[in-house]
Amino acid sequence: MGYGFKIVIKGDYACFTRPEMKVERVSYDVPTPGALEGLIKSIYWKPAIRYVIDRIIVYNPIEFMNIRRNEVKEKVSYTKVKNQMQGRIDDPCIYTSEVRSQRSAMVLKNVKYGVEFHFELTGLKNEREDTDAEKKHYNILKRRIEKGQTFRTPCLGCSEFPAKSIVLVDNFNLDSISTENAGDIDLGFMSYRVEFADKGVPLNGDWESPVFLDAASTVYYRPHMINGVIDVSRYVEDLKC
Repeated sequence: MGYGFKIVIKGDYACFTRPEMKVERVSYDVPTPGALEGLIKSIYWKPAIRYVIDRIIVYNPIEFMNIRRNEVKEKVSYTKVKNQMQGRIDDPCIYTSEVRSQRSAMVLKNVKYGVEFHFELTGLKNEREDTDAEKKHYNILKRRIEKGQTFRTPCLGCSEFPAKSIVLVDNFNLDSISTENAGDIDLGFMSYRVEFADKGVPLNGDWESPVFLDAASTVYYRPHMINGVIDVSRYVEDLKC
């Protein structure tokens, strides 16, 4: 196991979308490891490391609320943006009045999570990577968490639900877990993460102008929350596609 961290995350709202819901968004009761990996990558990410979630602490009672959200049905076209940058006439803009749709969503509110994780080296590195790379990545990530530095806004499942605070801690205060989360709760089959066919490595081997595959599959697991604690590492050997 590589260098480990413990952080406490708070937010007003969160939505860890169930993939079986095709139109309306419905959140899982708790975060998925993949969503938390993405949140940590918003703080610090390099091809040389990958994050592994070991434990999730659910402090607050699991509360849902229904909202209506405006969504757009299209994405900004990379090709159109590239064409315009090269001087060709091609409008990359999305006009929300034309592609907007209103959908309902069942989201979590008033969330607080403890996340224990570590990172591992992937073996992908450049010529300048020193022999003590693991310690270097640890120190950079630790410093960025402590200073609240990010390169994009860390979010709780959806981009419109940002994390209010991310705090590095030495230990979790398990006494502050809500009594409503007591007992052994079977969370059912949940998304663990989305696995891309290219494993995050550019097909052309060029990180400056990378070409990735869109093909991906969802990996599932069936965790239990015991007194507010999800021991994610316990279920890694039983992942299912």
